[in-house]
Amino acid sequence: QVHVVESGGGLVQPGGSLRLSCVASGTIFVMYSMAWYRQAPGKQRELVAVHNTGGTAVASGANYADSVLGRFTVSRDNPNTLDLQMNSLKPEDTAVYYCHAQLRGAEGVREYWGQGTQVTVSS
Repeated sequence: QVHVVESGGGLVQPGGSLRLSCVASGTIFVMYSMAWYRQAPGKQRELVAVHNTGGTAVASGANYADSVLGRFTVSRDNPNTLDLQMNSLKPEDTAVYYCHAQLRGAEGVREYWGQGTQVTVSS
């Protein structure tokens, strides 16, 4: 059984910063990638940033949506975590942020989603 849990959302003023954290736990043999998505009211879920490891312990790099490039940064303390540092936040960043993990566990290669954490950017 694998669980993906996000934390760190909240209310912040425009121009402010927030840091989201994601932890995947359980029986994980290989973590292939972790990513942050977001979904605003009335919109489709979109990719914010993805970090691939290629199944190795060495990070192979991150890719970001154009809308967050230069403002958001992902980091990993270990293969099963993914933090999202969000700076210069804008009202249009308001959304529920979801963590996604693609991994090989006891049930084979599967994708897992967290329950989401709300980020609200408003004055």
